[in-house]
Amino acid sequence: MDSEKGEVEPVINEKQDLKESAEANDPSEINDNQNNDNVEDNQHDETQQSDFKELPATGEDLPVQEQPDDSAIDQGEGDDEPLKNDQSGEEGRVSADKASKFKKEEKEEVQDKDEINETEEVNEKDQAEEAEQNQNEEELVEYSDAVPDEMAPISRDHTGIHPPVTTPAESANQQSNEATGNEIAETTEYNQVNNTQGEPAQEKEKVETVEEKQDTSPNGLNLSWTFGVNKCVPALNLASASRKSVLYAGGNTCILYDYVNNKQKLLQGHSNNISCTCASNDKRWVATADKGPDSMVIIWDSNTGVPVQTLFTAHSDVGVVAMAMTPDAKYLVTVSAGSYQVVDIWDWTTDGECPVSSVELAPGYGTQNFITFNPEDTSQLVSNSDCQVVFYAWENDKLEYVAPPLTDEDFNRVVGNYSQSIFRSGTTGALTATSVGNVVVWDNNRPISGPPSLKPSPNKKAFKLVRLQERGITVLTTSEKYVVTGDVNGHVKFYDQQLRVSNWYNEFNVGPINSISFEYVPNFSPDELESGGYPPDATINARSFITKNYVISTTSAQIAVIIADGTKVKMIQSEHDSLVHAIVTHPIQPLLAIGSYSCLLKVWNYKTKSLVISRQFPRGHMIRCLAYDPKGEYLGVGFTNGCIRVLDSLTLEDDIPKPFTYSSDAIITCVFSHDSAWMATADANFCVTVYKAQPENRDEAWVYLGKHRSHYKPIRGLTFGIALDSDVPRLLSIGEDRSLVEYDLLKSSVDNLKLLSLDRIEQSAIPQCIEWYPPITKEQFLVTANDQFKFKLYNSTTKMCRKTLLSPTYGSSLQKMIVLPSDDPLSSRRYMTFITKDKIGLSIMPLDGNPHNTMALISHPGGVVNLASSNDGRHVFTAGGTDAVVHMWNVNVQALEAVARLGGDDLIPFYGLLEGGRDGVLFRELENYFYYAQLRSQGINTMDTRVVSTEIPLSEVPFVMRAMGLYPSEQEVEDMVNEVKFSKYVETGKYVDRIDLGTFIKLYVNHRPAFGLSVDQLHHAFEVLGLEEVDGQAAIERGHLLDILQTRGEHMTEAEVAEYITTLLGFNAEGGSSEIGTFDSTNSVDLIDDNLPEEITADMFAAEILGFGHEPDAEAVV
Repeated sequence: MDSEKGEVEPVINEKQDLKESAEANDPSEINDNQNNDNVEDNQHDETQQSDFKELPATGEDLPVQEQPDDSAIDQGEGDDEPLKNDQSGEEGRVSADKASKFKKEEKEEVQDKDEINETEEVNEKDQAEEAEQNQNEEELVEYSDAVPDEMAPISRDHTGIHPPVTTPAESANQQSNEATGNEIAETTEYNQVNNTQGEPAQEKEKVETVEEKQDTSPNGLNLSWTFGVNKCVPALNLASASRKSVLYAGGNTCILYDYVNNKQKLLQGHSNNISCTCASNDKRWVATADKGPDSMVIIWDSNTGVPVQTLFTAHSDVGVVAMAMTPDAKYLVTVSAGSYQVVDIWDWTTDGECPVSSVELAPGYGTQNFITFNPEDTSQLVSNSDCQVVFYAWENDKLEYVAPPLTDEDFNRVVGNYSQSIFRSGTTGALTATSVGNVVVWDNNRPISGPPSLKPSPNKKAFKLVRLQERGITVLTTSEKYVVTGDVNGHVKFYDQQLRVSNWYNEFNVGPINSISFEYVPNFSPDELESGGYPPDATINARSFITKNYVISTTSAQIAVIIADGTKVKMIQSEHDSLVHAIVTHPIQPLLAIGSYSCLLKVWNYKTKSLVISRQFPRGHMIRCLAYDPKGEYLGVGFTNGCIRVLDSLTLEDDIPKPFTYSSDAIITCVFSHDSAWMATADANFCVTVYKAQPENRDEAWVYLGKHRSHYKPIRGLTFGIALDSDVPRLLSIGEDRSLVEYDLLKSSVDNLKLLSLDRIEQSAIPQCIEWYPPITKEQFLVTANDQFKFKLYNSTTKMCRKTLLSPTYGSSLQKMIVLPSDDPLSSRRYMTFITKDKIGLSIMPLDGNPHNTMALISHPGGVVNLASSNDGRHVFTAGGTDAVVHMWNVNVQALEAVARLGGDDLIPFYGLLEGGRDGVLFRELENYFYYAQLRSQGINTMDTRVVSTEIPLSEVPFVMRAMGLYPSEQEVEDMVNEVKFSKYVETGKYVDRIDLGTFIKLYVNHRPAFGLSVDQLHHAFEVLGLEEVDGQAAIERGHLLDILQTRGEHMTEAEVAEYITTLLGFNAEGGSSEIGTFDSTNSVDLIDDNLPEEITADMFAAEILGFGHEPDAEAVV
C-alpha cells in the first residue's frame, strides 16, 4: 500500500487475489463447531461499552454537566394556564402583578448587561482556546505538511550520515540543511510546537524555569530525561481525545511520552529492569512490573503519573514475566518468572497484600510469557509460552487451568512456536498465533454424545490450524470486529472473525513488530465516520476501511503511530537496538553524542531534547567509545573492530581520509589533550596508541605517532593532564596490573612511543579508575578508586601516595568518576560524580571519607557502563549498556549540602563509623591505647616526670593500629606515616611528627578495610597458594609456607619468620610483654617442626596459629 500517494489499485488487486485464495481454503470452516456463527459484528463493541460503564468510581474524575430539561420547561409554561383559569375574577390584579414583574425583570436585565458582556468576553476567550486546542489535535492528523506521509527507512541502510527522524514536536519547526556528496543533513534546534514565531529567548527562559523547579527536589541527582527504548517490552498507546501519549520502558523506568509536545513523565520506583506493562481499557490505569530480586508491581494513574498502588508481594523473589488487566481495571493477573510459575489474580483496588486467587502451573509448560483476560467474560483467561497454551477458569475465588496438547502430528503440519493468544468475540473459541504464520483455532472440547457446550470453559481443544501467511506472526490482538496481526516483516494485517483478510499494511519499513496498541475512542462506530482518507478494504465493493489510530513498536527499538485516516505513519522513536557503551558531551554546546553496537551514532541537544544529526556506519563498525576534543571541533570514534575515526563534530564527516587501524582489538577509551594537539586510545589488548594533530595546511589532520603495550592486564583509565608551571600535556594510564604509567610524548617518534615512568601503586587492591584532582589544594594530585572501596591521592610528580580515604560503599566499588566542571574552578565548591556497577552518585569535594558527603541512586540495574557530564556541570549522563538506554540526571548540589550538614561537622560523622559511636567500647579502648602509647614512647620503667599530651609520636601509629585490630603491611604503614608527615609540608615547609586523637580516628577509619576481614579472604589465599587438599580444603605444605613468607610479597628474613611464628605459637615471651625485647632464636627450628603441622589448611591456620575461634592462653596473646 502506498501510504503517501494513496495509490490503492495495485493493492486492491493483491487483496482480491488473497481473498480468492482465502475463499478457496474455505476458512469459514473454523466455525463448524460453533452454534454462534451469526453473531452480529457489533456485539463486541456493545460488550466493550458495557465494560466501560462498569469502570470504578475513581476513574470518573470529570464532573458531568447537567443539561437543561426541556420537558421541565414545558411543564412550567403549562402551569400558568390553570393559574389563570382559577383567578379569572381577579384579572386586573393579575395583570398588575404581571406588569410589576415585567418592570422588575427589565430592571434586572439592565443591571445584568455588564455581566453579560463579561460573560461574552469569557466565552470568546474559551472559544479561542478551544480553537487552539483543536488546531493542536488536528496537527497530529494533518502533519503531512511537516513530514513525509510515507515513513523513510529507519537508519538501517549504510549510506552514511542521516538527518534525524523528527518527533512530532520537532516536525513543526525543524529545518534541514543539505550538505555535499554524502547525503549529510543537520536539523536546527528544536522549538516548541505551535511556537510559530520561533522565540529562542522564551524557549531559553522556559528551559531555565524547568531546571530551577527541579533544583528544589530533595535529591542530589534527579532523573529528567531518558534517551532510548527497551525493545523487549511492548509499547502501550495511551492516546485519547485529550492527549497523545505512548508508554514504553527504558531500563527500570517507564516513560509516559507526549509525542505532540515532546514531554516525558518518568515513572520511577522499580529496582530492576521493567519486564512487562499493561493498561486498562480506557488507558487511565497503567501497571508496570519488573523481574529480579525485590521486584514489585506498581499501578499508576496515567493522567498524573502518580502511583496509586504497589504490590510488594507479587512474586517479589523472582519477578513478573507477564500480566494483564481487566477492561474495567478492577483486577490484575500476574505470571511469575522462574522455572516454577505461579499465576495470581489481584483485586488491587481494595487489597494490595494478597491475591484473591492463585494457582501454580505444572512444570514442563515452558515459560508462560503472555496472558490476557477474555474482554467479554473476565472469568476466562488464556496464557501461552512458545510451546504450550493454557486456559483458565476463575470462579468463586478459585483458579483452575487446562493445558490442551497439540503436536505437529495432529494436523500433519508444522505448528510452530506460539507467540500470543486471544479470545474470539461472541464465541467460546480462542486463537493462537505461531512463528510460522499459522493460527491455531481452539474451542470447547466436544462431549462424546449430545450437543456441544455453549458455556465458557477452559477445557478446550485445537480444531483447526489456519495458514494465514508465510512469515511468523509476532502479535495477535483485536480491534472492534477485526482480528489484527503483526509479523516479523513489520506488516500489520486485519482479518474478520472468519479470518478473511480485510486490509493490511506492508510499507511501514520497520522491524519485527512486538506490539499493536489502539487508541481509546469511547463509543467508536465506523459507520458514523466519514470515509475521508481511509483506505479501501479487501472486498469487491472496496468500502472504506475505518479503524482507530494505533501505535506499533518493534524489536528494533522503533515506535510509530499510525493515523488510520489517510494511513499516515509518524515515527515517535527510532533508537539504538543494541548495546550502548559510548556517550560524550560537547565541551561548549549542549550536545550529547550516543553511539551503540548497532553502528548508529546520534547527536542530541539535551536542552531541547531534539535530535541534531545522526550517522549510520557500515555493518561491523560497532561503536565502543567517543570523545570530543576540548575545542569541540573533532569527535573521535572508537570501534570494536579496532579502528579509529576522527569526525567533524558538526557534520559527522570523516576528517581523515581513512580510519586508523593500528589496534587489533576493541578501542575502549579515547581522550584528547587540553590543547587538542594529541589524541590517545586504549584497546582491549592492553595497548596505548597516540596520534598527533597536524597543521591546517597539511593533507591529513591527524597522523599516527606510536603504540605501546604498557600493561599486561586490562587498562582501567587513560587521561591527559597538564604539567606543573607549563602548558605541556601529560598522558597517564592505569591498569588492573596495579601499574601507573606515564608516557614521554615530547621524546617519542613515529612507531616509538616512549615511557617516562612506571610505578606500582597498589599491593593487593585493583585500581578501577583515575581522575585529576581539582585545584582546590596547593599540591597537584591524581585520585584513584580501587576495588577495596578506597580513594587514593597521589602526588602527580613523585607518585607518592599522599592520602587514603574511604570511598562510597554502595554495593560495589567505583567504576568511573568525573569532577564536575565549574565556572570558577579555583574558588568555588567542587563536586564529583561517579558510577558503581548499577548506581550513579554525587560527592562533595574535598574528599575526606565522610559518608554523609555522598549519595547514590540506582541508575541501570543491568549495569552502568559509562558516565558523562555536561559542560556546565548541571547535568550528568549514564549509559546502561545492555538496556540500550541513556539517562539524563539533573544535579542539585544544594540538596546534597543539606544532607551533609545533617550528618554533623568535624569528627561527628567519623565517630558514627566506630562500632558503638563515641560512647562505645571501641572508642574507650582507643582512648586507652592512645594514652598508653604516650607512656610507651616515654618508657614504661622511666623515672622521669611524665608528660601527658593530646598527641602521640608518629612512630606509635602502627602499634595503636594493630591494637585496634588493623594489621597493615609495611607499605601501608609507610603510607599512613607519610599521610600525616607531609600533611602541612606544602603550606609550612615542615614535617609533622605527632598526631592527635581526632586525626588518628580519621586515619583509622579511612585505612581500615571497608567491611573488615573475612574468613573467605583467607580461604581464597589458600586456594591460590595451596597445592594439596586436606579434608576437602586447600592445604599448603609447611616448608612451602615458610618459603612463601620469605620470598613473596613483603619479604621476611629467616629470623623474622622464626620470631613471628614462635610468638604466634606462644613460645616467645614477647607475646605477653609491652616492651619490644630481643629474640633468642635458639631451638626455634625445633619448636616450629614440633608444633606446626606438615599440611596447613585455612581453618587450621586461623584457629591454631592466629588464635581465632578459640580461647588462647594468656602467653599467646598478641
